[in-house]
Amino acid sequence: MSLMRQEAAESAEAVRRCLAQRDAIAAVAARLRDFDPAVVMVCARGSSGHAGTFLRYLLARDLGVVAAASMPSVASLYHRRQRLAGALFVTISQSGRSPDLIVATEEARAAGALTLAVVNAPASPLAAACELVLDIAAGPERSVAATKTVLASLAAGLALTSTWTGNARLEAALQRLPDRLAAACTLDWSPLTAEIRRVDKMFTVGRGPGLAIASEAALKLAETTGVAGLAYSSAELPHGPRTLAGPDFPVLGFIQEDAGKDGSTALLADLASRGTPVFAAGLAGAGIVSLPTVAPDHPDTDLLPQLVSFYLAAEAAARARGRDPDHPPGLRKVTQTT
Repeated sequence: MSLMRQEAAESAEAVRRCLAQRDAIAAVAARLRDFDPAVVMVCARGSSGHAGTFLRYLLARDLGVVAAASMPSVASLYHRRQRLAGALFVTISQSGRSPDLIVATEEARAAGALTLAVVNAPASPLAAACELVLDIAAGPERSVAATKTVLASLAAGLALTSTWTGNARLEAALQRLPDRLAAACTLDWSPLTAEIRRVDKMFTVGRGPGLAIASEAALKLAETTGVAGLAYSSAELPHGPRTLAGPDFPVLGFIQEDAGKDGSTALLADLASRGTPVFAAGLAGAGIVSLPTVAPDHPDTDLLPQLVSFYLAAEAAARARGRDPDHPPGLRKVTQTT
């Protein structure tokens, strides 16, 4: 068994550990509630960047704040301090050791932002640079392809948002999430595995928080299987890129039961009617290969079981294509950008 598969299967327990830190999460949320920022900057790269996209959607939607992606190079390469007084600056990182993220965070704090590290390494340099630290508690992860740390980072964002906003429905759904992740590991996504083995490129689509999941899937396709994954919002794909979709350029959709579902459904149905192979989690329809999901619970938490099922399908596809999902060529576990 590959490390990627083993660690993906550990996601349920990793998320359970993360969510068990109720007092720590509540303390951070209370500080943020008192701080009451109008602007939140989220700083991250790679898979952590997708967890950051997920968090930005949650905060913008549920709190009405301006939630933007930081540009770390402004600090680390161009040495420009931004006007961040009164802002919340959240940095998400598995290792907490990427130099550009550390520099950007230090500069944000010096500029007057309240800084929060969401990390799997609470003793890291990034954590030391921040006033607040939230440990995702995912445990050691050895495969280059991150799985359980991504899911724990997503869960940490959900827990922080639900506690900050007092969202009792989401809080209750989070308590059920670990068991649902475990159930999602048993689902049969072999039709998607077979398709990934067949092609060299694939669109992944989502809407709202689902865009973060689609982006993470696209990265993992490239990283582990060698398939060029291109992630788009289902609102953006029609603006030109959809002309590439066709028999050898399939589409994978991640769907949740919220305001974005109807538009995504219409897009995927239209693509399928025009001969594009369409695979969808959380959606059935004519010409669409419906990938099994656990029963719907909450639109935001439903996306995480879809992601763990995808991880296992991608891992199987990587091996079928003769690739080692634990050691993608040219990559290391910790990417240190400057």
